[in-house]
Amino acid sequence: MSTIQAPTHCPSCDSDLVWVNHLLYCRNPSCGSQLDKKIEHFAKTLKIKGLGPAAIAKLPLSDLSDIYLLTKAEIEDALSSEKLADKLFAEIQNSRSAPLELVLPAFGVPLIGNTAAKKLSTEIEHISELSEDTCRRAGLGPKATENLLQWYHWDFVEENFPFDFKMSKKTSVSSTKGVVCISGKLKSFKTKADATQALNDAGFEVKSSLTKLVTILVNESGVESAKTKQAREAGVTIVTNLSEFLEN
Repeated sequence: MSTIQAPTHCPSCDSDLVWVNHLLYCRNPSCGSQLDKKIEHFAKTLKIKGLGPAAIAKLPLSDLSDIYLLTKAEIEDALSSEKLADKLFAEIQNSRSAPLELVLPAFGVPLIGNTAAKKLSTEIEHISELSEDTCRRAGLGPKATENLLQWYHWDFVEENFPFDFKMSKKTSVSSTKGVVCISGKLKSFKTKADATQALNDAGFEVKSSLTKLVTILVNESGVESAKTKQAREAGVTIVTNLSEFLEN
């Protein structure tokens, strides 16, 4: 039986690949494929329509900040279409007003997505207020905090981007409807992040573990897990269909 040899170099930039938890990664920050994916994620997060993989491959982009340096003429020349250029240029200009809670997840910092940004909105109003203390008070974990602060201090250059980097509003940390913990796989939502967003929007606070503060446990799997039994014994409300629960 022949064995499969793992690649040793990135197929895009030919840099050495590094093993991390049984997965291979290219650590070259200038790798073209990585940059394309970063731009794609950035555009998708900020909902910049028209800036997909095909357009990214044609446009003269060497960094995320280059998006906001593009002229309408450059876009038209790259895409060979005045109509597409007009639409994309307008989308890019519209994205300049995005608040920090939308912009921050767009940079692709590991573990810093919509949920982390929403947590941070309870403690900071501007990106300059990021610190180990504000991250801790917002409820970010040690690794997420480390990733975010390392990016902020070493990779982030505020002047390169047109955003004001302010939260749209400082969110209250208080919860009027209860504290929720989600256990197991969901059926009524695609991801836990989507469910968390819906719960937050409805006025609930979401915890990742079953603490004493939790008043509602979501378990749509139908499995009587140890966490579910513990919650039931503690008098916690068990919800088996989150979508219906939020509608009532």
